[in-house]
Amino acid sequence: MGIELDNGAARICVRPDLGAGLTCFDVRQDGVWQPVFRTVDPATDHPFALANILLVPFSGRVSGGGFSFDGAFHALPRNVETEPYPIHGNGFSATWTEASRSSDSITLTLSSDGPGPFRYDAMLSYRLEGAGLVMELSLVNRAETRLPYGAGFHPWFVRDADTTLTAPSKGVWLEQSDHLPKAHEPIAKHPDMDFNAPRSLPPWWINNWFDGWDGKARIDWPVRGLQADIEASEVLDQYVVFSPAAAADFFCFEPVSHPVDAFNLPDRADAYGLKVLSPGETLDIWTRIAVSPRKPA
Repeated sequence: MGIELDNGAARICVRPDLGAGLTCFDVRQDGVWQPVFRTVDPATDHPFALANILLVPFSGRVSGGGFSFDGAFHALPRNVETEPYPIHGNGFSATWTEASRSSDSITLTLSSDGPGPFRYDAMLSYRLEGAGLVMELSLVNRAETRLPYGAGFHPWFVRDADTTLTAPSKGVWLEQSDHLPKAHEPIAKHPDMDFNAPRSLPPWWINNWFDGWDGKARIDWPVRGLQADIEASEVLDQYVVFSPAAAADFFCFEPVSHPVDAFNLPDRADAYGLKVLSPGETLDIWTRIAVSPRKPA
């Protein structure tokens, strides 16, 4: 069901039928495959059980049944049975079409009528570069009116007891019990979530949006002797960190263009990172994850 790419140093498996998500991203270390993204059932039928999904045409939850823009209200339907709000757009659950494939890359396309007012064409490519992965996503607004779009990538990384994250930020969005934003505060007020220097993940639930990111981050797995250097395009100047508890074997580090419910935050629709696209305009994003033997601090 999945399509595997393997260049000898890295491998991925793509599920075009399940949102073009990934069921693995592994690298070869000392002759053994080591997971970078969490290990999942390759035959899963639920996108949230994958190792990576796509966030398009928006990221996160949207409250209020939709959003107002340019004097019109645009309804958005709930799209996940267990979620009270629409979440993560629809690219993650759609069936994508394979456009081309080589030994180390694959390109897939999607033409979407919805959700809500969104009409867009998207092109995605995964490319292996040595022991690394490049993900590129481009979309064009096919709607007859201008609309605010967002996008991002949602990988589940392996979490070991000694995993650390380095990801500069200036501010953090705190969440309510329903996972909508409660407040935005300087990161200095929350040292347990300050990843400006290498830091272990909090041992409790974390599900927060961070802004003021320079597009560069690093994950270290000391015992495994690996590190992942992450770089993202300029549009992806925010990130999400999610992990339910210290006992979890994963955490999510998600490069995104905007915070949760940006459509309904105060000020203009594009004040928090959403990109207003006129008909025919495009939004392009990319993220590179380069894995290598860990260098001592």
